[in-house]
Amino acid sequence: MSVVTTNNNSRHQPDRRGHFGPYGGRYVPETLMSALNDLDVAFRTAWRDRIFRQKLNEELANFAGRPTPLYAVENLSEELGYPVFLKREDLLHTGAHKINNALGQALLAQRLSKKRIVAETGAGQHGVAVATVCARFGLEAVVYMGVKDMERQAPNVSRMKLLGAEVIPVENGTQTLKDATSQAIRDWVTNVRTTFYLLGSVVGPHPYPMMVRQFQRVIGEETRRELRRREINASVLIACVGGGSNAIGFFYPFLQDDMQLYGVEAAGEGIATEHHAATLSAGRPGVLHGSYSYLLQNDDGQVSEAHSVSAGLDYPGVGPEHSFLRDTGRVRYVSVTDEEALQAARNLCRYEGILPALEPAHALGYLRYLDKKEIGDGAVVVCLSGRGDKDLQAFIEG
Repeated sequence: MSVVTTNNNSRHQPDRRGHFGPYGGRYVPETLMSALNDLDVAFRTAWRDRIFRQKLNEELANFAGRPTPLYAVENLSEELGYPVFLKREDLLHTGAHKINNALGQALLAQRLSKKRIVAETGAGQHGVAVATVCARFGLEAVVYMGVKDMERQAPNVSRMKLLGAEVIPVENGTQTLKDATSQAIRDWVTNVRTTFYLLGSVVGPHPYPMMVRQFQRVIGEETRRELRRREINASVLIACVGGGSNAIGFFYPFLQDDMQLYGVEAAGEGIATEHHAATLSAGRPGVLHGSYSYLLQNDDGQVSEAHSVSAGLDYPGVGPEHSFLRDTGRVRYVSVTDEEALQAARNLCRYEGILPALEPAHALGYLRYLDKKEIGDGAVVVCLSGRGDKDLQAFIEG
């Protein structure tokens, strides 16, 4: 377990070129610049369009199942000695927060008259969300997934195929999310005129980090409203961080508030080993998948292989906004090992009858490290970003 923090300074970003401080931007082939410009204009126009926002809100409510509950876990709270609430994104249609962004981008694809959707997936939840919205709107879905992830997330592969998506195995490189993302981008470069790239996290070239954050900020906005309505004094928010979409969506509406925010990365077998995915705790800035941000790399500047028991956190980079928030100190980035995450998931099952995905199990695993003085007379809210049906094999083997 480690903590990264500096000074406390958070400004609304990005700038017009897509930079969060020094991070972000566009490091892509020239063939993609026009498509990214078109996407930027389309998103900004749509976000100001009352009809588009109304349609998105209707889909989020009637198809995805928003709002999600802010749920008090009383048994776990009693065991820990302080009140804990869960933002229950696991109760959404498809079982995770990924549907929020998938719906938003699918509506944008329609707006741009793109009928073919290409995507990447690691844990499979983004892939399932993409396959689901493509079925909903009559779009073609092509999902790239590393063969290692296909093996450990087999139920989600079956779900994607049942929903009509073509799932393409990625056998090169690490055979995980990093190389699935690379293959999806190559597909997009080749078919940019007909294809919409539905990126699943706050990574990649501008406008994706900003755009995905905007589609995911509904998590934090609902949480903020419910805390106020119920007069709950929350002093700490916690979310897991891989690429970082659930965390930034959860944190963003609270950045100007006086509370502590924790982003929990995957420490794998330990940060002292080479088998982890703690980018913000142990990485340094570089370029990956079209964006300048913190990433895991060796002394020669080559991207290092990440490791996590969680396929959704097994990524050697992170969103540029998280890198900015790390440097400013507004968010503390910490890490939890594979075993700590597995144990936290088992505890939530046994104390509360809730099976979390391995991704948010990392956030749950950090609860035992919190200083009760920091919590004070307030409460802790954890973003439970997904459910754990897909991870049963890992729970059994672990």
